[in-house]
Amino acid sequence: MKNSFNGRRRFLQGTALCAAAALLPRQVLAADSTPVATTSKGRVSGAFANGVNVFKGIPYGADTAARRFQPPVPPPAWKSIRACNEFGPRAPQPGGHGVMGGPATISKKGYYLPPELGGMSEDCLHLNVWTAGLRDHRKRPVLFYIHGGAYSSGSANNVLYDGERLARSGDAVVVTINHRLNIFGYLYLAQLSAAPELADAGNVGMLDIILALQWVRDNIAEFGGDPQRVLIFGQSGGGAKCATLMGMPAAHGLFHRVVSMSGQQITAARPESATARAEALLRALELTPARVDELRTMPMEKLVAASRSAGYMGPVKDGRSVPRDPFDPDAPPLSAHIPMILGNTHDETRLLIGGGDPSLFALTWESLPAKLEVVRPFLGELKTADVVAKYRAMYPEYSASDVFFAATTAFRSWRGELIEAERRAAPPMAAAHTWAYQMDWRSPVDGGRYGAPHTMDIPFLFDNTALAAGMCGDDATALALSHTMSNMLVAFAQTGDPNSNARNRNLPQWPVYDLKNRATMLFDNHAEKTHVADDPRGAERRLVETVPYTQPGT
Repeated sequence: MKNSFNGRRRFLQGTALCAAAALLPRQVLAADSTPVATTSKGRVSGAFANGVNVFKGIPYGADTAARRFQPPVPPPAWKSIRACNEFGPRAPQPGGHGVMGGPATISKKGYYLPPELGGMSEDCLHLNVWTAGLRDHRKRPVLFYIHGGAYSSGSANNVLYDGERLARSGDAVVVTINHRLNIFGYLYLAQLSAAPELADAGNVGMLDIILALQWVRDNIAEFGGDPQRVLIFGQSGGGAKCATLMGMPAAHGLFHRVVSMSGQQITAARPESATARAEALLRALELTPARVDELRTMPMEKLVAASRSAGYMGPVKDGRSVPRDPFDPDAPPLSAHIPMILGNTHDETRLLIGGGDPSLFALTWESLPAKLEVVRPFLGELKTADVVAKYRAMYPEYSASDVFFAATTAFRSWRGELIEAERRAAPPMAAAHTWAYQMDWRSPVDGGRYGAPHTMDIPFLFDNTALAAGMCGDDATALALSHTMSNMLVAFAQTGDPNSNARNRNLPQWPVYDLKNRATMLFDNHAEKTHVADDPRGAERRLVETVPYTQPGT
């Protein structure tokens, strides 16, 4: 699905954020502007601004260049105070080197996120912390964010993931991380190399995240956080990583709540297909399988250039670090006790696919069936003409383009989230602590053509809509809904129940998701319109359930 990746890249690189920091009382601003915290490996200094201590680029793992394709290890200790005021490097990935030029201008005609900052390096295992207090024993909930970009691209170095507002208004500790991606994090080599240290190569990107969670367990109390109240949340690929962690024994006990935003992982790649992708990489580099060890010392830039030839990269069901499929044949019993919120946006593919092909916004009924073939792997034996007929019957007011985006969203994107929710709610698990939401807030940008697309919930849950005019416009209703959603996120992190925040009067009572009612919170353009609906897309649900599900990329 090249269009989805290209569209997302343009989306991520297109606009800027512009917002002024809120003014705070003089006594708050008088705090130490150079806070210092002590970690298990040494002291770090950060900055204090707008009532929040900020530490950027704290190493949680050693440079991976010397241990390429191997599980991560903690960094060496340091003696002097280490300045942590800038984001660490992004993980190696196709699509650019070095600092990406700083903020671009806000586009009034497009729907974009800001560029990601920071050079690329295999020394990428760094994390960032925002907290209102240090060493004060407040035991704040910890919001641990895992970035999207599938398993191939992206980074935490994006201003939209800034944790200042959540840390200040929610009195929480926010942590964001970088970790290995694409072939550096998921190149399965166990069937091509006898080296025991490469046995986990197909999942070292996930092991990086686990190492970061171990850092949180061991160090977050110093930053005013509670290691027993860690919420992991992620969007798109970040949500898929959350799902994968839920079935990994090494992650057990390191997190206590989960929020998955437009991301799911039902099955992992099989060793056979993962090995075939590794062999494709070797062919692109003109190496035989007997020379696989040369990958360990090859220049990073050469590997990055060849990485696209390997195709999809993601977790591998290797019988070791990932011993089972994340959500197949059932929800992972290992995490049955963990409260979970699953969400998606109403119009996922208006960005995921439409962002790379503007012609999709002007389809005719004659051209629509052929265009729907882009999601053929998700349609099973259904004929595209039959899918069109079903959608025209469900939504007679839809245009051909509306049907395209509705059908591709349901079959490609929503289906995985639906399966995870259904399996969490099914016997014998029937977890009474699973909630579902749908983001219906429609972006006003570019005449509203994107509806409520992929990534739309990010600025709302981070309470950063004021920073994201390129996504949300400058309507005050966005700010009101962001307060509702971010308060909900913090309440869930604190208690494991999104209904627990008494200050959040705009959030209706939110029932758990069960197979009888399928209660779903609909976050709408105006906070007062946000409401719960039972099985809000029931007709679409029944249609997509007629075909077997295929995990993207596997």
